[in-house]
Amino acid sequence: MADLLWDDVSRLFDPDLMGALPDVRVPDCSVEDWQAVLDLFEARGWKCRYSEGDTVLPVPRAETVLSRTADAECPELRVWPTAQVLAIFRFLDDRVIDFDVDLRELQGQERLDVFCGFLREIGQRVGKPVLMDPEGDHGNPVLGFDVEADRVVLLVEPMAG
Repeated sequence: MADLLWDDVSRLFDPDLMGALPDVRVPDCSVEDWQAVLDLFEARGWKCRYSEGDTVLPVPRAETVLSRTADAECPELRVWPTAQVLAIFRFLDDRVIDFDVDLRELQGQERLDVFCGFLREIGQRVGKPVLMDPEGDHGNPVLGFDVEADRVVLLVEPMAG
């Protein structure tokens, strides 16, 4: 059974209402949590592309990328759980795993299921909630992976279409 039904959450995936690039985050993390997520991507065989500026490099260990100097260019890791769905991770803080998704790619039940599965796998791997905030509205999650429920749940009242 699907974590969320498209008819119940479609407005939360409307780029005009929520911003095209909502912020997805796992709070209260460590370097070990970051590494667990990187290991998950490798174990699942998801396509990944790590880059620093214009230079594409092999995916490093979390401790290496998170210990770079303050003036270093912010690295980016692009992860495709499916060919049509992209998540972009930025290594800004070792205490928060954060990434962006493009709501324009997450339309319909099939893509929603992929997205929920992605959040669920990350949350299960680190044993922590994975929260989605509207773009520019940090700290006000609308949905997320709930560790106790072991599924993605709404964190706001459903918005009528």
